[in-house]
Amino acid sequence: MAKNRTITVQETTVKITAKGKEDYICLTDMAKQANERTDVVIQTWLRNRNTIEFIRLWEELHNPNFNPSKFAGIREQTGLNNFYLSAKMWVEETNAIGIESKAGRYGGTYAHKDIAYEFATWLSPAFKLYFIKEFQRLKEQEQKEQREEAEWNVRRIFSNINY
Repeated sequence: MAKNRTITVQETTVKITAKGKEDYICLTDMAKQANERTDVVIQTWLRNRNTIEFIRLWEELHNPNFNPSKFAGIREQTGLNNFYLSAKMWVEETNAIGIESKAGRYGGTYAHKDIAYEFATWLSPAFKLYFIKEFQRLKEQEQKEQREEAEWNVRRIFSNINY
C-alpha cells in the first residue's frame, strides 16, 4: 500500500491508502467514532450475519482465490454466543483481499471502499453520509490535481519543443 491520505469526518480523522488502483480505508480510524476499543467494534461488526454475507459476496465478485468452503464454516458459527471473528482470522481463513489487518504503530484494519461504506452504515447512517461526502470531496480534489499536473506537463513539453 502506498500514497496515504486522510479525511476528517465528524471530528474523526480517517486514513485512506491506495492498493493498486483501489482505495482502502482504515476501519480502525472509523471505529474510533463509536468507541476507543476499536478492535471490539470491528469484531462486533464481523459477528453480524449480514456483514459476513456482504463481505462474502464482495470477495466472490473480486477475488478468484476466495475460499468458499472455509466461509461455510464461518457462516455456520455466525450468530452463536461464543462466535468470535477478527479481521486477521477472516483473511487467514478465507484468503480474503477486501480486508487487511496490520499490526504495529502504523497498522490497523483497512478495507476496500465498498466494504468501508458498509461498515460506516453499521456505525451510523449520519457518519456514513458525512463520510461519503468527504471521500467524494477528496476524490474530486485528486482529479483536479491530476488534471493540473497533466496540463503543466503538456505546457512543459511544448516549451521544450519550441525552444
